Amino acid sequence: MRPNTPPNTTTPAAGNAALSPISALSPLDGRYAGRLAALRPYMSEQGYMHRRVQVEIAWFITLSDAGFAEFKPLSSGARTYLLGLVKNFSAADATAIKEIEKTTNHDVKAVEYWIKSRFEARPELEKAAEFVHFACTSEDINNTSHALQLKGGRDAVLLPALDGVIAKLREMAHAFAAVPMLSRTHGQTASPTTVGKEMANVVVRLDSARNKIAAVKLMGKMNGAVGNYNAHMSAWPDFDWEAFSRQVIETPEPLGLGLTFQPYSIQIEPHDYMAELFDAMARTNTILIDLSRDIWGYVSQGYFKQRLKEGEIGSSTMPHKVNPIDFENAEGNLGLANALLKHLSEKLPISRWQRDLTDSTVLRNMGVALGYAVLAYHSLGVGLGKLELNEERLAADLDASWEVLAEPIQTVMRRFGVSGAYEKLKEVTRGKTVTAQALHELIHSLEIPQVEKDRLLAMTPGSYVGKAAELAQRV
Repeated sequence: MRPNTPPNTTTPAAGNAALSPISALSPLDGRYAGRLAALRPYMSEQGYMHRRVQVEIAWFITLSDAGFAEFKPLSSGARTYLLGLVKNFSAADATAIKEIEKTTNHDVKAVEYWIKSRFEARPELEKAAEFVHFACTSEDINNTSHALQLKGGRDAVLLPALDGVIAKLREMAHAFAAVPMLSRTHGQTASPTTVGKEMANVVVRLDSARNKIAAVKLMGKMNGAVGNYNAHMSAWPDFDWEAFSRQVIETPEPLGLGLTFQPYSIQIEPHDYMAELFDAMARTNTILIDLSRDIWGYVSQGYFKQRLKEGEIGSSTMPHKVNPIDFENAEGNLGLANALLKHLSEKLPISRWQRDLTDSTVLRNMGVALGYAVLAYHSLGVGLGKLELNEERLAADLDASWEVLAEPIQTVMRRFGVSGAYEKLKEVTRGKTVTAQALHELIHSLEIPQVEKDRLLAMTPGSYVGKAAELAQRV
């Protein structure tokens, strides 16, 4: 039996192991690392540092143009150099900041010191060094950096991944618009639809949900320790610091931050926009969980086959199996994403008095939440791309379900005033195996116009799809 390991003590094997995909604690940086490479520059620790540098530089350059005698406008060369620190920020730069943090034990101060260290041998910048982080509290830098992270992660990675899923579903809606399919309400046979219409239903839902994610305004505040510009006013009491802060936050990148100005806050930005964003993402993911389960069921029913991948194994003991693993992976990862997103949206708008630190550690998991969502969208894209429609199976299912025509027959009967139409069809069909012959005998006996009898006699489960094809083509 292995002896107990003392708390906070690493075993020799663990202590000597370099971090790699196979030793990573999170599967996002391990098993699935390759699928999330596009998200990492925005949502990683390095991405966070990068945005902090961007915010500090934007504040510094704009401050030089504020008209203060003590801080003259920077030369074009100095501006180009400073913007280059942002544009060319590298892993080595992030590592250098982490080294400074070992001394400061303060991550924002480490960024400030790193920027000042890059002023060496540049007299114009060295002279103005004390205007780096001038009058700012750490949260002025952090909250705007978080908004920039979310801006990049949402606009450059998450929405394009979601758009790929929507585009594939729209393609399927159009391609299968007229392919009839038996519906199942409460798991029982119901009025037929088409495969394309069922895809169209999801497209419409996702379009709306996607637009709500994109429409959330990402906000930032730069107003000091408790949101009142206290330090700013102590230096230049007659200057319009609120207008200046708005300028830095709302001016488009790279000279500004391209965010929406938050005029009222405590030390931290209230995070209400984050809750709105994360809730919108979670609602979208819930729609996709619904889709994943439905497709899983349709694969089980045989409505869809899955294209085989050479060398892939579905079961260690059952060679015939082709599992719907992409939809299962998507469902699981969407659930993980939503668990985090819901915690973020519920926790972040709450802060004790003017500031507590409970948001800080939670916010470091934004990338994890987005990562599980993006991973799920990837799985859905792969899974949808593997599907092949099995029209023979769909047709056989419909042909075995003539009872679904009880609905149109009783509806036509009611149109022409046949008494007890619903009850008569219920007696003939409920809980019974219904054949075409039995329905046709009933139709022949009805006291309705012959043209209506002929129309009902020509109807099959596969033709009874209403406007499904038209609706599917419309999305």
